[in-house]
Amino acid sequence: MEGPGGRAKPNARPDPHRSRPGSYVQLLKVNRERLVSQVKNAQCLLDNLIQNEYFSNEDAEIASQFHTRADKVRKIMDQVQSKGEEASEYFIYILEKVPDAYFDLQPWLKEIGYHPSPQMQNKSVVNTDPVSQYSEKIRHELCRDSKYITSYSEKEEMLLQETYIDSLMELVSDANENMGVVKCLGDLFDDNGVINAEGETVFIFGDAGVGKTVLLQKIQNLWARKELFTDAKFFFRFKCRTFSCFKKKETMSLKDLLFKYNCFPDGDQEDVFRYILRFPHTAIFTFDGFDEIHSDFDVTRIPEISSPFDSTHPVVLLMHLLSGKLLERSRKVLTARTGTQVQKNIVRKRVMLRGFTSENLQKYTKKFFKDEIFEQLVLNHLGANPNLCSLCSVPLFCWIIFKSYKHFHSMYDSYQLPKCAITLTDIFLLIVEVYINRSMKTSPLRRRTKSQAETFGACKDVLFALSRLAHNGIEKSHFVFGQDEVSFFLSDQDLQLGFLRTVDEYTGCADESTYEFFHLTLQSFLAAFFLVLDENASTFEMLKFFNQCSIPGTRQSSLYPIPCFRDRNTKKEDPFRNNEHLQFVNLFLCGLLSKPKESFLRHLVSTITIKKKRKVLRQYLFRGVKLHLKILPRTKEGEFNRVQAMPNFIWMLRCISETQSQKVGKLVARGICANYIKLTFCNAHSADCSALSFVICHLRKRLALELDNNNINDYGVKQLIPCFSKLTVVRLSVNQITDLGVKVLSEELTKYNILTFLGLYNNLITDVGAKYVSDIIEGCTKLKYLKIGCNKITSEGGKCLAHAIQKSKSIFDIGMWGNKIGDEGAKAFADALRNHPSLTNLSLACNGISTEGGESIAEALQHNTSLRILWLTENKLNDEVAERFAEMLKINRTLKNLWLIRNEITFDGALSFLEVLKENTAIEEICLHGNQIRPPDPNPLEEETRIIYY
Repeated sequence: MEGPGGRAKPNARPDPHRSRPGSYVQLLKVNRERLVSQVKNAQCLLDNLIQNEYFSNEDAEIASQFHTRADKVRKIMDQVQSKGEEASEYFIYILEKVPDAYFDLQPWLKEIGYHPSPQMQNKSVVNTDPVSQYSEKIRHELCRDSKYITSYSEKEEMLLQETYIDSLMELVSDANENMGVVKCLGDLFDDNGVINAEGETVFIFGDAGVGKTVLLQKIQNLWARKELFTDAKFFFRFKCRTFSCFKKKETMSLKDLLFKYNCFPDGDQEDVFRYILRFPHTAIFTFDGFDEIHSDFDVTRIPEISSPFDSTHPVVLLMHLLSGKLLERSRKVLTARTGTQVQKNIVRKRVMLRGFTSENLQKYTKKFFKDEIFEQLVLNHLGANPNLCSLCSVPLFCWIIFKSYKHFHSMYDSYQLPKCAITLTDIFLLIVEVYINRSMKTSPLRRRTKSQAETFGACKDVLFALSRLAHNGIEKSHFVFGQDEVSFFLSDQDLQLGFLRTVDEYTGCADESTYEFFHLTLQSFLAAFFLVLDENASTFEMLKFFNQCSIPGTRQSSLYPIPCFRDRNTKKEDPFRNNEHLQFVNLFLCGLLSKPKESFLRHLVSTITIKKKRKVLRQYLFRGVKLHLKILPRTKEGEFNRVQAMPNFIWMLRCISETQSQKVGKLVARGICANYIKLTFCNAHSADCSALSFVICHLRKRLALELDNNNINDYGVKQLIPCFSKLTVVRLSVNQITDLGVKVLSEELTKYNILTFLGLYNNLITDVGAKYVSDIIEGCTKLKYLKIGCNKITSEGGKCLAHAIQKSKSIFDIGMWGNKIGDEGAKAFADALRNHPSLTNLSLACNGISTEGGESIAEALQHNTSLRILWLTENKLNDEVAERFAEMLKINRTLKNLWLIRNEITFDGALSFLEVLKENTAIEEICLHGNQIRPPDPNPLEEETRIIYY
């Protein structure tokens, strides 16, 4: 068997004591034509024969005179045979030592049972094969290029190894359901979390600034240093922006795309390309920023190409690489921002980047601040400012905040920022201020006396030019700028501010230099800045990006669907386009035109212009909010009038919060007619909870809030504190919440005693958090539903919860599935069940409960008249426990559903229920499927349809 790239597997080596050929000269004669046809690299043979003095330079020149490869190989073999047995064996030894070049001959070497003689084992063989050399060249270049992280401004470089911190990487299904986490980057290429075995692309997505590009750089660095635990020989990296540089009619071959825009082979590129075509599984591709392609192509009408040698547009090559129509079985990693649509049939895995957890943030802080005292001061300041902590969960924003800390510490000899940044607009104003201060050639003393407004005012013309360039690009979804375009707006001195950086990856697209803003989010901020600074911007120009953020699959605009502002000349939608950068323009526009920024803007634009633009924006928001809330789908469920909000509703709330206008917040609150807001799978982050609180705190009624399956974490829980006095339902399942977040919930929810439903399923809660939940159960006397399954709760935590439940007279439904309470915890729940007045539904599935715990629960139910449904699925319950439950049913007449699925019950245990069901007509269902039930024939269990065992 051949390994990857034709390399023989270690267990394929022949027995060294096996008989070897009697004559290597004769062996070459007998296999002459096979060797001539399968030796693809004659030069490697000549190089080694010369080095080991089997050939003279004259011998090599004679062989090299032949024009065809086959003739060269024939002549080399003739010369080798004429030099005797040792030279002939060395010829074969080369074939064995360089399997990358002679992969076709590895099976032949095994057939003949070749094992090198002791004399040969002392001979050196140099691998001059172009494939091997090309692989090493790629590793060398990638190792060099990925060693340092260039800061966003290109003003400094940091070692990747000393700076990179993993963020939370979550495997998700097509429905965005959690399938586990990626523990190390090598796991991206394994079979865990595969949602489509036919797909070949690992799709990594996340919000702007969450670290997708740096993650790819880390993967490249690990591969280059042979630490990625993959057998790949080639690594090709692309920025998807590159594909926007190509002209509409430009065409190229796959070979040109690989070699011209990556690393070019020093040797025979045809040999290398043939190898890649033959062994595509030895290649890894990374494509960064799929959402940043701006193309007029209709992907549904991409022409098929049948050959990798055909020339076509580079976008077509990209799509065929991703789909596997070209280089099938190669491994691909594609990144894009959240919400980017990628064809499901090409995706093998979906990985969502969630950003920094609290643990990640602490590690990053330690690496960023080398001074331990300063590091601790920063952590203390962040701990006192939940809003800053929430923003720090996004690595880009964390870098900006930390950069600001460092800068102002050096200027003011203080670790705190001059003022606490409370909005994203504040954060980006800070980074602009930092860059301007660093570039201004004034004395340190003078720099310290300038306010932020004065700093911006001193560079008004430069900032206007930069923001105009950014705005022009955003209008066209254009993120790469040529030299002529940049020179039209900016001088060489302006470029020294650091907001734009040169991009080497695009040099193949044109002869001139190319530039990009250090991050797309900065370009969005500056575009919004232009809309504020431009005295001549019309109402339509100022608001146009709101209307371009369409909801996929609808004709409604995502935020504020006002017909009078729609662009009637909207072009056909770009199939690659993601509108997040436009959403950020809208957000920053709201922040810059907020009331607190008025005094700052007076240094840059006239007061009349500011007031006019703020009035237009406020009116637009007023009308837009009402219309947006009207189009949200609604359902009536019992006491609740539930509104199903979409991810774009989060953007609306972000914009409203960014205005910092209590008047706008109250308006939105009045417009919420529903008493139940569902925001599941909306990609809400901890900082979004601040926006939610900004609105909900103005409600005059109580509200149910469902935030399951987002990325709220502990910081988000803290951000919700202002609105807990309004919330009767709090659902925060699948949100990375730890014991710290539960402590906040305990302290706040017990103050108001209005909670009826608490959902904390699938978080990171331990026994410590279980104690806080117990306090909530005891302190919230109206609590009916508790969902706390799939956490890290053991018997100790189970006992705390059970004791609290025992005291509660309101609890109705408990979901404890997927913890580890064991028999001790089960016995505590048995005590809680005994004579409980209200508990109706209880799930203790998948909790490691065995005979002792099961029997305790069965005995307790003899004294219970409230429980209707009991789930004990996936435990360790046997026939003995089944018999105890059967005895219980002789007394208990209120239990309706008993689920004992996937336990250790046999036919005898199932049979114990048969007799009792003749007397107990109240029980509706006993589920036993997934057990070890093998009924005889005839089967007595068929008499009772309420026993489900198959």
